[in-house]
Amino acid sequence: MRIRVVVADQAEARFYDLEHKEDVPRLAGQMSDPVAHLHDRDLKSDRPGRAFDHAPVSGQRRGSTAHHGIGVEHRPRRHEAEVFAHKIAEQLEHAGRSGEFDRLVIMAPPAFLGLLRKALPQSLQACVAAEMHKSLVHEPLTVLRAHLPDEAFGNALPPGH
Repeated sequence: MRIRVVVADQAEARFYDLEHKEDVPRLAGQMSDPVAHLHDRDLKSDRPGRAFDHAPVSGQRRGSTAHHGIGVEHRPRRHEAEVFAHKIAEQLEHAGRSGEFDRLVIMAPPAFLGLLRKALPQSLQACVAAEMHKSLVHEPLTVLRAHLPDEAFGNALPPGH
């Protein structure tokens, strides 16, 4: 049984392969999102447009009417994290179609784990054997191995596989 372990956060992802819990995970690939390291001010060019509540009454100055911002306020950092989660999902989908793994273990901080879940296609969701909501991207392999959940190494394949 081939297991792909994804260790990710909103800026980096590492993919490891192993077959048994005792194996030393082998690095199968990695990705990074350089945009994740930018400041919010660098991610967003300017504020939304402005609009006046109504046209000024004749004889009034235009600036004396109330005006406000239009459009929805977007959170650029979250948007970039969603884009990166989709890139990770695409990489995993390609590897899954190529038969590189049978099971999938995902390790990510809680908020990013949720984004990854939403980004995974149904075919990959069926391969997920375990999830760990921890930030382990910058930890050594010994820490990663210690956190590998036992259920990922069970004898039966996940449902739908």
